[in-house]
Amino acid sequence: MRRTLKGEGRIALLFLVPLFVMYAIYFGYSFWFLIRTSFTKVSISFANAVEVGWKNYRLLLEDETFLHAIRNNLLFAVASIAVALTLGFVIAVLLAAGIGGRKIYYAIFLVPALTPIALVATVFGRMLQYQDGALNQALRAMGLDGLAAHWLTEPGWAFAAVVGLFAYLIGLPIMYYTADLSALRTDVLEAAVLEGAGPLHIMRTIIHPMMRSTHITVILALLLGSFRAFEVVLLSTGGGPDDTTEIVGTYTYRFVTSAGSTIGYASAASVLVLIVALLVSATQALLTRPRRTRQRRRSGGGTGAPASPSRPAADQPVAERISR
Repeated sequence: MRRTLKGEGRIALLFLVPLFVMYAIYFGYSFWFLIRTSFTKVSISFANAVEVGWKNYRLLLEDETFLHAIRNNLLFAVASIAVALTLGFVIAVLLAAGIGGRKIYYAIFLVPALTPIALVATVFGRMLQYQDGALNQALRAMGLDGLAAHWLTEPGWAFAAVVGLFAYLIGLPIMYYTADLSALRTDVLEAAVLEGAGPLHIMRTIIHPMMRSTHITVILALLLGSFRAFEVVLLSTGGGPDDTTEIVGTYTYRFVTSAGSTIGYASAASVLVLIVALLVSATQALLTRPRRTRQRRRSGGGTGAPASPSRPAADQPVAERISR
């Protein structure tokens, strides 16, 4: 039986080799071209590139707007992580427990996770428009005109609006939790019930610690996703006002779409984000690998028994310095 499985594995690998080669060439060339471009001063035409060494990276690390964009990425990630580990976890437990009104929870939290983020951000930004946004119109209809605000054009409100949007997009973490809850050991929960433990006690002291690997997956996934949430900010606030909601994606986008020899500078910013993404992915692999190894040892001692599954526009001074 094992020989048959090994033979089938070799056949499957043979069919997958062309796909692996294609991806290796595609991503390998893309990474090489991006890194090579980051050391040049060149326009969008990629003609007449001039080697500038580490200048683009030095200018990036000296630019306060870029550093502010990174801080915003981290702050937005922290907000979404905090909501996912609390509200998202509670909602997943309630759904797994068969609470009534499950369709409402799915419509509110899970449907947006399956909808293109660009559409969600566009609708969200439209709702918060000052003149004809749904929120201000509702406030005016209730006679609360004084509460109507410039949600997307005042720095404080704009930042809070983007934080709220990031916090709302927790449908994927809820699905992570829901999948892993179905694999929990029911004997432990039954023993806790027989001992007289209440629902909140079981959730806090039993279920929550048992899902440590899922918590790690959620944290690292949201941290990594914050650096890919370009549409969330671009289609809601555009990074404004005055760079208040600027993230690395919108920062890079402004240089790519601006005139002049800024493509090398934007490529350097992309390389730094890529390095961060690789570090986060490596951290996830290191943190989850020991967990999987322990599970295999407990279930079969490495003798072949299956292990339980684990579900897992830029500032003008900077632009001038680039073009020098």
